[in-house]
Amino acid sequence: MNQPILPIDENLLIATRREKLAAIRQQGVAFPNDFKPAHRAAALSGEHGDKDNETLEPLNVSVSVAGRMMLKRVMGKASFASLQDATGRIQLYVSRDGIGEEAYAAFKHYDLGDILGAEGTLFKTKTGELSVKVTTLRLLTKSLRPLPGEFQGMADQEQKYRQRYVDLITDEDARKRFAARSRAISSIRQYMVDNGFMEVETPMLHPIPGGANAKPFVTHHNALDQDMFLRIAPELYLKRLIVGGFERVFEINRSFRNEGISVRHNPEFTMMEFYAAFWNHHDLMDFTENVLRHAAREATGSATLTYGGKPVDLEPAFTRLTVRDSLVAHAGLTAAEADDTEVLRARLKKSGEEAPAHWKLPELQFGLFEAVVEEQLWNPTFIIDYPVEVSPLARASDTNPAITERFELFITGREYANGFSELNDAEDQAARFQSQAANKEAGDEEAMYYDADFIRALEYGMPPTGGCGIGLDRLMMLVTDSPSIRDVILFPSLRKEG
Repeated sequence: MNQPILPIDENLLIATRREKLAAIRQQGVAFPNDFKPAHRAAALSGEHGDKDNETLEPLNVSVSVAGRMMLKRVMGKASFASLQDATGRIQLYVSRDGIGEEAYAAFKHYDLGDILGAEGTLFKTKTGELSVKVTTLRLLTKSLRPLPGEFQGMADQEQKYRQRYVDLITDEDARKRFAARSRAISSIRQYMVDNGFMEVETPMLHPIPGGANAKPFVTHHNALDQDMFLRIAPELYLKRLIVGGFERVFEINRSFRNEGISVRHNPEFTMMEFYAAFWNHHDLMDFTENVLRHAAREATGSATLTYGGKPVDLEPAFTRLTVRDSLVAHAGLTAAEADDTEVLRARLKKSGEEAPAHWKLPELQFGLFEAVVEEQLWNPTFIIDYPVEVSPLARASDTNPAITERFELFITGREYANGFSELNDAEDQAARFQSQAANKEAGDEEAMYYDADFIRALEYGMPPTGGCGIGLDRLMMLVTDSPSIRDVILFPSLRKEG
């Protein structure tokens, strides 16, 4: 009869490790800080991995490595361990003859997760694995908690988000994902500089929230005795710099919106905004395409990606559709129906959306686009010609004052970028701020405040300018094929434990 497998008591394992640490403390320094590894696992593999043992061992290559012990096989007088550093893993061959009886006896009591330093020479095992024949082995950090694989694995996906440090230790895919994120963002930063943009930093704490329609986080500055707001966008400060004479500026940093959490929304998120004098929305679209292609190539080696098992190709020119034309292309309307307010109202109602009575044609078209079309835009598509009513900072079209020179970029049914020819008419901007303020008075928590200083800046004169914001977290979801924004944010926002 099979005996039931009893669950391992994690608290007992921790208590045992604490006893080991107490014994180590009695012997001297428990957490030494004098070991300096000279080599990394990936570099050693790259330099020596293709050599056979007959070639390698006579070279007597001396190495020193350090990392976390992830595997351990004790076999009498000789044992194997796998050491993991930031670049990968390398195997240790630990023997009583190699490090001495006392050190070998201590090694037998080391636990998975302990951080070790090892010195020795390289050789290949009979199975061809590059290994270090250890002559010196030291315990550098005693791990008090067992790694998940030792007893049950991480309980669920939320645990991976909550304990990202354990996720990174145990999941190579997670480490690769965040390394790809780092490469992509670094490449974007360099691409901007190479194209004449100056990187700047603007305030995180705003006396007046602005730059987007969103609900802000509110805090209080004690010394100034005034409420402050975590920024919802850096836009208005970046445009002040254009007024000041910096003709191309960009910022990669956090923005904050006191809104819901979902697979594509985190209250704290990374965005790049960039502004260029004498550019319009067409220039911005061309440049945004190139930024995304460049980031994908640097992160993955190709701009031809796969997301959720479906291909996404960033190489061809991105499609460009007006809001109206998108309804014909993706909502099954004829050109005449797309211009018929009654048809649009009926279709919105059928889609479960009730159109407010004051909505005119452009708003109805935009409302149906959001309800029906947006989620269908899998391949890269710029949607252009947005209504003035939903674009309070964008420049109105010279040929049709009801729409703005604005675009949004959609890929995989999600918005990735938002840009427009900037409104540089101070009087027009003031009027739009007043309209937004009226909406706020009427109860719209996401409407913008009236920013008198920004109006004053525009009154000094801002050159014709184009500006765009790119959601970098969503872009990282795309290039790493991640289903949730939490997968690409090291420490996403979560409900407090307990």
